[in-house]
Amino acid sequence: MSLTLQIHHSRNVLIVRLCGELDHHTAGKVRQMIEAELEKEIYTHLVVNLADLDFMDSSGLGVILGRYKRVTQLGGKMMLCSIRPSVYRLMEMSGLFKILPIYEDEHSAVSACGVAS
Repeated sequence: MSLTLQIHHSRNVLIVRLCGELDHHTAGKVRQMIEAELEKEIYTHLVVNLADLDFMDSSGLGVILGRYKRVTQLGGKMMLCSIRPSVYRLMEMSGLFKILPIYEDEHSAVSACGVAS
C-alpha cells in the first residue's frame, strides 16, 4: 500500500491528512511536502489528521517529530488528531504524547490552535 497526502488550511493552520502507510518508503515524500508548505511562511500551526493512516513505523515517527521541532521553532503549535488504535499504540510506546497533544477530531485540533474552522 502507498500513501496519499492531502493539504488544506484554515487561516494560519496547515492541515495535513494522511491516508495509507507512513513508513520508510513514504516518509521522505511527506517530509518534503510539509516542508514545502511551511517554507511559504503563511502557516503558524500544523494539524496532522491520521484518521486514514493504516500503518506507521519509526520513519513515520521521525517525520512527525521533525515537523514538531520545525513548527515549534517557528513559534507555532502542532496537533495530532483522529489516531487509529494501531498507530496510537506505536506513538504511545514512543512517548510522543508527552510532547504532542492529541485531539479526537480535526475540528477540535484546529480550534486548539486558536482558529475556528
